[in-house]
Amino acid sequence: MTEAAELPPAPEEAQAVFGELFPEAVRYAELLADAGVKRGLIGPREVPRLWERHLLNCAVLSEVVPEGVTVCDVGSGAGLPGIPLALVRPDLKITLLEPLLRRTNFLQEVVELLGLDHVTVVRGRAEEVLGTLQPVHVVTARAVAPLDRLAGWGVPLLRPYGEMLALKGDTAEEEINGARAALSKLGVLETEVLQVGEGVVDPLSTVVRVVVGESPGGVRFAAKRAKAARVGRTRRRR
Repeated sequence: MTEAAELPPAPEEAQAVFGELFPEAVRYAELLADAGVKRGLIGPREVPRLWERHLLNCAVLSEVVPEGVTVCDVGSGAGLPGIPLALVRPDLKITLLEPLLRRTNFLQEVVELLGLDHVTVVRGRAEEVLGTLQPVHVVTARAVAPLDRLAGWGVPLLRPYGEMLALKGDTAEEEINGARAALSKLGVLETEVLQVGEGVVDPLSTVVRVVVGESPGGVRFAAKRAKAARVGRTRRRR
């Protein structure tokens, strides 16, 4: 088993980005470098670049998230980008959605330890919580799946006219081009590639922004949501 390298000190940019919650960001980085590695949530080789490649890369996503909205971080894993986003933006109400128990246990421990009262951890897959999880304004994701599959999971969780923000790499434009047919069926009206993190990260973080219309997920998912809502009402009456 490869031992984790030592966590380097936080760069100056981190203090500026996380502000008053910088100590909490440091604690989160320490947890990732220790428990995160031991539990297999991140690779040991990632520890030397935790700040630049992971925490700051995710925190700058806040530049394109509207104020005071609800957010669902799909496939949250070790909490990226959801927890850095929560540390930067206490105005957001964030759900960390993750199917694996060992990961949700870690996420719950982090949320409690850091006192993130505006963050909720939910165990499940996106397709499983459809109809039970309240639709959100914004879905976030990072390194979860190719865009067409990711949109199939994330877009149906959105409110009408909501948006999905996916942290991607150099192939972002190619992914959009390859996913256009799938995105159209899911009720997507607009896609664009954004660069964020000027003066904080180098290279800049690449974000694919997907905006939906009045039927997130298209007709098929609208029917699923309606059915789930009817089942929920029936259960409440019993």
